[in-house]
Amino acid sequence: MAGRINDDDVKAVRDAVPIDAVVSEYLQLRNAGGGNLKGLCPFHDEKSPSFQVSPSKGLFHCFGCQEGGDTIAFVQKIDHLTFAEVVERLAAKAGITLRYEEGGYNPSHQRGERIRLVEAHKAAAQFYVEQLDGPEAEIGRKFLAERGFDQAAAEHFGVGYSPAGWDHLTRYLRGKGFSDKELITSGLSQDGRRGPIDRFRGRLMWPISDTSGDIVGFGARKLRDDDNGPKYLNTPETPIYKKSQVLYGIDLAKKDIAKSSRAVVVEGYTDVMACHLAGITTAIATCGTAFGGDHIKILRRLLMDNGSARVIFTFDGDAAGQKAALRAFEDDQKFAAETYIAIAPDNMDPCDLRLAKGDEAVRELVEPRTPLFEFALRQIVARYDLETPAGRAAALDEAAQVVAKIKTGSVQREVAVQLAGFVGILDQEYVVHRVNQLAQWARGRGGDRGSAPSGGRGGSRHQEIQAPAASSGPALNLRSPAHRTERELLKLALQKPALVSPAFDAYGIDEFTAPPYAAVRQCIAEAGGAELGVPETREYLVQVLDATPNDTVRKLVTELAVEVFRGKSIDETYAGEQLVHVRLRAVDRRINEVQGSLTRLGSNVAPDHLAAAQNEVWVLQQYAQSLRNNGAAAL
Repeated sequence: MAGRINDDDVKAVRDAVPIDAVVSEYLQLRNAGGGNLKGLCPFHDEKSPSFQVSPSKGLFHCFGCQEGGDTIAFVQKIDHLTFAEVVERLAAKAGITLRYEEGGYNPSHQRGERIRLVEAHKAAAQFYVEQLDGPEAEIGRKFLAERGFDQAAAEHFGVGYSPAGWDHLTRYLRGKGFSDKELITSGLSQDGRRGPIDRFRGRLMWPISDTSGDIVGFGARKLRDDDNGPKYLNTPETPIYKKSQVLYGIDLAKKDIAKSSRAVVVEGYTDVMACHLAGITTAIATCGTAFGGDHIKILRRLLMDNGSARVIFTFDGDAAGQKAALRAFEDDQKFAAETYIAIAPDNMDPCDLRLAKGDEAVRELVEPRTPLFEFALRQIVARYDLETPAGRAAALDEAAQVVAKIKTGSVQREVAVQLAGFVGILDQEYVVHRVNQLAQWARGRGGDRGSAPSGGRGGSRHQEIQAPAASSGPALNLRSPAHRTERELLKLALQKPALVSPAFDAYGIDEFTAPPYAAVRQCIAEAGGAELGVPETREYLVQVLDATPNDTVRKLVTELAVEVFRGKSIDETYAGEQLVHVRLRAVDRRINEVQGSLTRLGSNVAPDHLAAAQNEVWVLQQYAQSLRNNGAAAL
């Protein structure tokens, strides 16, 4: 095992890699006020952003699912890595050489599995690119040229070539220090009769990257007739490659998708290339699987589900393309974005269209025209004989369930009227009424597809929107003035310690009536007090987080460290008010405790005890009056 990473190096990595830059590799962030950023949480499904990032504090927190932490914790959770793997990965990005407590450079075989597999893919990608220039790869260069892709295009997309021999890549990667076990686990090699052999041989190679830009797999296109394998061969499922969770081109498209609130979903690698070269830089494709729920999650985090977001699917107009479009519509309700379908003339895909008619034709193709739900309706209706009453009734029965799924009531009614025209029913209000029945019934049943009449599941989105937000913090009553004030004071101690120091550090744990808040106060004390955060440093919050006894308290600390303040002006006056309110309530509680004790004891109290208690009450009352009259100056 490798030694423990030097603490100073961990701190250097935290300071060198901004949390907003890391998080932005996975989701779109927007201004949330107070110096914070917000986005759709990547750790749970939500309709409006409750995930906040504080660049100045180096922390994130989701007010919906309560996940929170620093940059390292974010990458650990989203990419399922160990602490050491994340530090090594971020250190590599920042150009920081790590030291290990047991001394010496960390040997390659001791490094985290994910990092090793990613490094193997990076080396393989470079190998494939170099091979594309060789004489054997002439067939691959010809394939690209025939589809309108020159050398510059191939370089931009990292396209390469895998030699036709049995183990060219395997031997190359062995020479780079990768073990046979790593090569098999990565999917780059496979077991042969005499040891590992190359999985991809004699094919054109496209590197597939995850959202952060790490190469995690390959797509390989057959070039020769004597190749008995499938037309496209992809990396198998590995610890770093899950085909249902990757989108080809997402690393190149993510910034423009977030900027334009638009994504174009195409069917193949060459289609992505054609779109990007034609100026459609938001194009992405699935990798050997249908577009599904995990792909939607990736896009939603980039699109932010705002009202102007658009997702355009390009499918062939043949039966397979229609089936793919209908399958995509099954997941349409998971988008808040508007979804459209684009079908090229003569059923050409974007690559063929660009060859035949040029870049402008590709740009014209992906302009939103036909909503996906309208396409689905026409496909359903076309299956029935509309010349007969029974055919029209059956078409309405199936298609009305599709209309009932539309998220906006006014649009739902408008499309129901359109459906009446598609089916040939003159009584439009009857169709509208039928759609309303299905939508209301589905809402009442929670959108249970298996239970809805005629298979309907409309209305589930409405229920999700109406669902109450998750409570903020563990079992706290924020209607309580005491709890609200204690929360504000802790937020000040974590976010702006200079405003409450040194007074805050004199506050006892018992001055915080909510047990979760008392636990946070304890952590601040164990970390060295709020005064440690003056001047403000990220290391202060790291030490507070390190002092937390469990995940519950840790999540509350990150929540308080990024939550916006209730007040409009966060200054010394505001901070003083919170300090005074918390202390004054503590003093009043102590006065009531002493007086209550004297009342219960009655005449049985000893004279010296009575005198001491009365003196304590008098001193506390004077202190309370001073707090009321002089505010923070009396602390």
